[in-house]
Amino acid sequence: MKANMGTADKAIRILAAILIGILYFTNQISGTLAIILLIFAVIFIITSFISFCPLYWPFGISTRKKAS
Repeated sequence: MKANMGTADKAIRILAAILIGILYFTNQISGTLAIILLIFAVIFIITSFISFCPLYWPFGISTRKKAS
């Protein structure tokens, strides 16, 4: 499993997860939508910490900077 996520990509995912958490805990989202978004938030956090996005892999996408 080769890392394929850059710093900006990880930061955006973490910020999105935090925003979803804030919306949930302030009761701005609820029900099925809240559950789905919380699942996405957990996935965003996990992929950010391991620097690997499984959806990027089959398409050969990488947001990491190339070594010069």
